[in-house]
Amino acid sequence: MTRWLDEDEQETWRAFLWTSRLLNDALESQLQRDSGMPRTYYMILAMLSESPGRTLTMSELAKIVRSSPSRLSHAVNRLEENGWVTRAKHPADRRTTLAELTDEGFEVLKAAAPGHVEAVRRHLFDPLTREQVAQFRETLHILLSSLDTEGECRPQD
Repeated sequence: MTRWLDEDEQETWRAFLWTSRLLNDALESQLQRDSGMPRTYYMILAMLSESPGRTLTMSELAKIVRSSPSRLSHAVNRLEENGWVTRAKHPADRRTTLAELTDEGFEVLKAAAPGHVEAVRRHLFDPLTREQVAQFRETLHILLSSLDTEGECRPQD
């Protein structure tokens, strides 16, 4: 039997849908306008910048950015064309491809980061009190635990 949403749940669900859509649109627009890159490229560059040696295997990178291998490969092709990422075969396993953030890519990321962080702050954190941010974080951790059954997206505690 279907457990329909009650009025409060329906209102919450729709507020979540619109908020997440508008937040994603605002962040995407800011990065495109200020840095000329989609958010996906920014995420790839950021995840590489945080990795040892600014390098990850393509499969690790796909897992971290929640992308299919083919979609990631297409994005990394563009990043390579821009000179922001290089790819090479893993020295110990020729079947594995490594993606590495170049110095130029790191500089592009450093230039894009302040505007992106300001947009995140303006749209997500500034409207909330510190207490609301803590409650929101706790709620998100609960939801993430329920959705991420394999622990792939666990925040670092």
